[in-house]
Amino acid sequence: MSTNLEARPSSGDPVDDATAERLAVALRCVTVSREEGAGSGAKPDPAAAQASLDTEFRRLGAHLEESFPRVHAELELEKFGHSRLYTWRGVDDTRTAALLLAHQDVVPADEPGRWTHPPFAGVVDEEFIWGRGAIDDKSRVLAILEAAEAALAAGLRPRHTVYLAFGHDEEVFGDTGAVQMAGRLRERGVRADLLLDEGGVITDGIVREVRIPVATIMVGEKGYATVRLSVTDTGGHSSMPGRQTAIGRLARAVSRVQDHPMPLRITPVVTDMLARLRPHLPAAKRRLLGFAGAAAPVVARILAATPQTESLVRTTTAPTVIRGGVKANVLPQQAEALINFRILPGDTVESVLAHCRRTVRDGQVSIELVGMSAEPSPAPAPGPQFDLIAELTRQVAPEAAVTTGLVPGATDSRHYDDLAATRCNFAPIRLTAADLERIHGNDERLSRVNYARLIEFNRRLFTALAEPDRKR
Repeated sequence: MSTNLEARPSSGDPVDDATAERLAVALRCVTVSREEGAGSGAKPDPAAAQASLDTEFRRLGAHLEESFPRVHAELELEKFGHSRLYTWRGVDDTRTAALLLAHQDVVPADEPGRWTHPPFAGVVDEEFIWGRGAIDDKSRVLAILEAAEAALAAGLRPRHTVYLAFGHDEEVFGDTGAVQMAGRLRERGVRADLLLDEGGVITDGIVREVRIPVATIMVGEKGYATVRLSVTDTGGHSSMPGRQTAIGRLARAVSRVQDHPMPLRITPVVTDMLARLRPHLPAAKRRLLGFAGAAAPVVARILAATPQTESLVRTTTAPTVIRGGVKANVLPQQAEALINFRILPGDTVESVLAHCRRTVRDGQVSIELVGMSAEPSPAPAPGPQFDLIAELTRQVAPEAAVTTGLVPGATDSRHYDDLAATRCNFAPIRLTAADLERIHGNDERLSRVNYARLIEFNRRLFTALAEPDRKR
């Protein structure tokens, strides 16, 4: 099929001002998701806060509808709260080619004074588009719509049906957005060839001893659990403490859990990842990986040497909250700590709890799950359409080595896992370690070049989905 999509910039060119501004307007919509009880200081009236948030989501929705008129004229749109599910009917609509996910909500920016530009100002300069959500994840919402709008203008139609599902509460686990949209797709009996969501990116200088950028296409994600350790004591005056106070007992329990992490383990997806990276490693490491089975413990220890790669070979343990006591001279009656675990495939939520009980070994410490929990992807592996995403990645980023991996955090994808034959969590944006720290931190921004590459990737994907069926 010949289309005007062929007249497009190379992957090294930045987006123009109008395209950058459309993303910037979306970044000015303060669509912040907060967990219940999160934040500090005076709490706003819940009804007023929700009304304000609803207004911001409506602003964003109106902006999308104005900016992408063909999408909103030719695709079917269903709304689930502020989540948006688009149906792009294929020439043959008895099958589903792809399910593309992204989310419209963002995490808070609680330190605006430390940003170069205000987090919701949507500043565009010669090099970057600045603002909360520039990477996570409004750029993907807008890039998908930019590519779809261009495809429709060129008269392109997918061979099989494509769904675009943009959640509104991914940052607080997706219960009223992704869960509802996934449920609707199950009611329709949808089974897509491909699911594509956020997660992996192209990194510079993250994978040790690989001197070229690495494009990590994630094929699953780790599980999630938060465990609460709590202690109840009689309290009293600090001048007459017992041998163990509530805080002392709790501190010892937290220390035991942190000092005795769950074991290192090489999973099949990590074996696959290393095999794909092997040609790009120094000779000594290539030889080591040639004996991957026998050398698995050594490889696991090497990967565990840095936080960025330890998450690939272990269920990670992170004490994140501790509370107890009200006054310096009063023994606390209660103390509690929260420990967050990101669970490696092969482990489970229940095995995490069992590990905590074995490790703490104190009957006076209560151990329980709190909040949301999720099991890891059951058997993550590259699916039949992985090669398509890898091929498109090489087209827009020929300098990068392409491999597989696991998303260390939680994404909306877990709600759709059973709805697709191939799952890929990936966006072809090139980031350094400093860039990765910006995602939920200060000064989040996306370069114009990265944004152009992201749009181009989606354009090429829609072109591929319009072509006759590939061999599967």
